Amino acid sequence: MRSKCAMAISSSTSRTQDLVPLLCLLLMAAAAPQHSCASPPLPVTLPGCPDKCGNISIPYPFGTKEGCFKPDFEVLCNDSFHPPRAFIQMAGAKITVDDTYYKTNEDGMPDNDIGSSEWPIELVDVSVSEGKARVLGAFSYDCKMNDTYHAVRRQEIDLGYWMPFSMSDADDVLMGIGSNVVAKQTSGPQCQSYLLYQLSTRKTDDPVNGSCSGQGCCSANLRSGGMAATEVTIQKNTKDDGGFYGDGVSCSYAMIVDKSWYNFSSPDVDSDAFLRRNAAGVPVVVNFSFGVDGCPNASEPTPDDFACVSNYSTCIERPPVLDNVSIPYFCSCSAGYEGNPYIHGGCQDIDECARPHMYPCYGGKCKNTPGDYECSCPAGTKGNAKQAPCTDLFPLPAKISVGGIGGLFLIALMVFVVLIRNEKRKMAEFFKKNGGPTLEKAKIIKIYRKEELTPILTRSNFIGRGAFGEVYKGLLDNQLVAVKKPIDGNVAQNDQFANEVIIQSQVIHKNIVKLIGCCLEVDKPMLVYEYLSKGSLDDILHGSSGVLLTLEQRLNIAAESAEGLAYMHSKTGKIILHGDVKPANILLNDCFTPKISDFGISRLIVIDKEQTDHIIGDRTYMDPVYLRDGILTDKSDVYSFGVVLLELISRKKATYSDNNSLVRSFLDAHKNQKEATELFDKEIAKPDVLKILASVYEIAVSCLNLDADERPNMAQVEASLLKLKADLGMIN
Repeated sequence: MRSKCAMAISSSTSRTQDLVPLLCLLLMAAAAPQHSCASPPLPVTLPGCPDKCGNISIPYPFGTKEGCFKPDFEVLCNDSFHPPRAFIQMAGAKITVDDTYYKTNEDGMPDNDIGSSEWPIELVDVSVSEGKARVLGAFSYDCKMNDTYHAVRRQEIDLGYWMPFSMSDADDVLMGIGSNVVAKQTSGPQCQSYLLYQLSTRKTDDPVNGSCSGQGCCSANLRSGGMAATEVTIQKNTKDDGGFYGDGVSCSYAMIVDKSWYNFSSPDVDSDAFLRRNAAGVPVVVNFSFGVDGCPNASEPTPDDFACVSNYSTCIERPPVLDNVSIPYFCSCSAGYEGNPYIHGGCQDIDECARPHMYPCYGGKCKNTPGDYECSCPAGTKGNAKQAPCTDLFPLPAKISVGGIGGLFLIALMVFVVLIRNEKRKMAEFFKKNGGPTLEKAKIIKIYRKEELTPILTRSNFIGRGAFGEVYKGLLDNQLVAVKKPIDGNVAQNDQFANEVIIQSQVIHKNIVKLIGCCLEVDKPMLVYEYLSKGSLDDILHGSSGVLLTLEQRLNIAAESAEGLAYMHSKTGKIILHGDVKPANILLNDCFTPKISDFGISRLIVIDKEQTDHIIGDRTYMDPVYLRDGILTDKSDVYSFGVVLLELISRKKATYSDNNSLVRSFLDAHKNQKEATELFDKEIAKPDVLKILASVYEIAVSCLNLDADERPNMAQVEASLLKLKADLGMIN
C-alpha cells in the first residue's frame, strides 16, 4: 500500500503531490475515536471481565476476553493505540475500500493504478437499553486533482452475516455531497446532488448550509428492516467546467452515515474540506439483535439460547428482515428496573424512595417494593401520599365540642354547612368542567386542591405576567414552584385542556420546564411548574440584573435550548410545537442551564392539528409564513429561534414596532455579503472568537430563511451549536 502511494506521488503534478498523501492517509490510518452519540448506562459485565477498552464502555453481550462475550460479540481491544481502541471481531465484519487512481498518458490512454484494502470495524459506543451500537465507517469519493489526475474510492461496509448486526434504517441515511453526483447503495433508493452551473457567467446556485435536499447535498433512506452489508458508490456526471470551484480540486462524496451527525456545509461542495476533516471515517449506527423467531410467547418454554436471561427483563422484537422470514429481538429491563438484561441478575430494582424528584411521596412513609413503591400516610392522617399530602383526620374532641354548641350557634352552623356544601358543589362542577375525571383516570400528574394554592396567590408573591396569565412564586411540599393563574378567556376547558396537560406532563427533559401539577377546582384551571431562580433569558439580556453572560454561557444556552426544542419536535410520542419561542420563555436555573417554558400554553398543537384558528404568540419573533397563512409548523419555531440567536450575540432586543430593525440589520449585512462584526455585543466580540460569532450568525440567518422548507430543523441547529461549543472549548 505504501508503494502505491509513493508511485502516485512521484508521477503526479505539484498539486497532486500535495493531495495524494491525504488520500493515502485514508488507506493506512484510522482516526481517533469519535464522540459518543449517547451516554450508555453504567456498564455491567460478567464477573471478572473487563468493562472498558480505553474510553469505550464494553457491556455484555460484548466482551474482550474469552468467556466474556456471547458468540459473534467478541471485541478486540487494541492497546497499541493511546488510548486503546475497540474493534468488532465477528467473522466477515469489515470495511472494504477500492481505490483507483487515473492518470492520462501522452497518447491519451488512461493509466489505472488500483488498490483494494480491508479495514476492521471500529466500535465507538454501545447502548444496551436500545440494542444499538455506533461504529466507524468509511465513505466513497471521486476527487479530480487537476486536468490530468484524479482518484476514486468505492467503499463497502459488511457487518458479516445478517445476524447479529444490521444497519439502523431509523438512524442511518445514504448521503451524497457534490455539485453533480448520484450516490448509490447496494439495495435501496439513491439520491442526486446537483448545482446548476452557467458557463457564460461562471456562477452556480448557492447551496444552503444545513440543508440536504439535493442542492449540493442529498440524502435517501436505507431499506426498511436494516441491512447487514451495503456498497456505496458514486456516479459523477461528466462536466466541462472543472467543478464548483473552477479548475483544480473537485471532490464528490457518498456515504452511509448517522443522520444526526453531519450538518451540511457549503464549503464541502467540490472541495477536499470534507476529506481532510473526516479522513478516519464517519459514524454509522448499527442494531444488534438475537434469535430468528422473535420473542417467545408466555405459554411457550423459553429457548435455551434466549438472550434475555435476567429476571425482570423484557424482550422487544425488531421489524422482520430477510423478506419477513426472520424476526430478531433485543432485550431491555422492565419498568421499575435498570441494568443489563443479558446477564443473570443484571436488571436491578430501582429504589424509588431514593429518587423523590421522580417518584414523589408527599409527607407519607415511603417503602420500596419490587418494580414499584408504596407511600402510606402516617397514623392519624389520610389520603394518597403519592398524589397529595396526607390530611389530618377530624379529631374526636372537636366532634364533642361541636355537639355541645348551643342553640345560638345551631343556625350559624347550618348556614355554614350550606355555604360549604355550595362551595364544594361549585368546586366539583369546576373540577368536572376542567377535565378532572380524565386527569384522575390518567394518574400521571398531581391535582392540587384550591386551598393549597390560595395562600400563594398574594401580591407579595407576584413575579410577573406572561401569555398564560399571572405568575406567582410559592412553596409547595417544601419545593419552590411557579403557579400560573390564567386570565379570562385564554384556557381551553373540558377534555381539551385535560389532554393538553397529559401531553405536557409526559414531556420530561432537562431543558424543558417540568409541569408538577394543576388545580381544577376553580373557574379557570391553574398550572404548577418548577421554579427557575435566574428568571428568563430576556431578563438577563435586557433587564437590570447586572449579569453579563460570557460567550461560553451564551453558546450553552443556545445549544441546550435547541436540544429542548428538538426533543419536542421529534423525540416525543407526538410532535409538539411551541409557537411562542422567545427569550422570555427561556428560563434559567442557578447554573444558567436553560429550560423552555410556556410550550403548553401555545395549545400543544400536534401534527394532525397544525391549522390554528387564530395567531398565537409574540409577533416580534413570529414566522412571517405563520403570520401570513396561520399554519404553525416546526419550521415556525426554527424562525423564532433564529431571532433569539441574534439577541444572544448582539444583546440587542428585537421589536415588532420598528419593523424588527435587529433582524433587518443582520439580514441586510448577510444579503450584501458584509461582516456583521459591528452588530455583535462588544463585551464578547473578541478577535479570537469572531469566527465563532460569525458561525452563530450564519446559523441564525439560515433559521430566518423566508422559505420555510430551506430552514434547518432544530436537531440540525442543535448539532451545529454543539460543534461551535467544542470549537470554542479548543480556543479557550
